[in-house]
Amino acid sequence: MAIYPTEYKYTREHEWIHVDGGTATIGITEYAQKQLGDIVFVDVPTVGRPLETGEPFGTVESVKAVSDLFMPVGGKVTAMNEELGDEPELLNSEPHEAWVIRIQVSDKEAIKGLLSAEQYEKYLKSEDD
Repeated sequence: MAIYPTEYKYTREHEWIHVDGGTATIGITEYAQKQLGDIVFVDVPTVGRPLETGEPFGTVESVKAVSDLFMPVGGKVTAMNEELGDEPELLNSEPHEAWVIRIQVSDKEAIKGLLSAEQYEKYLKSEDD
C-alpha cells in the first residue's frame, strides 16, 4: 500500500495539495516531516493574502532547521490551521491529515503540472539513489 494518498497531488519541494472544486488544502508530506525531524513551530501567511505558484508561503521550524514552504498553485489564503500554533508536532504525527493552509485556487492550470502519488514516490526513489 502506498504511503502517499492517491487523491492528493505533490510537489518536488515535498508539499501535498488536495483540490476540491475551487478550494485546495495544502500540507507537507511524510518525506518532508521525516527530513525535518521534530517540528517545533509553523509560520504561515494571514487569511486573504494572494500567493503565486512557487512562491514561499511560510516556514516550518524543526530542531534541525527552518524550511520554506512553497505554493503548489497560486491562490488566496482562505484559512490557516490554527491547531498548529499550539501543536506543530501534528505535522510529524499526521503529515497527510494535518494541513497548513487552505486556498481559493486562482491558477488551476498549475495543478496539471503537479505529481501524482505514483510519480512522487518515483521521484523520491530517484532522490535517494
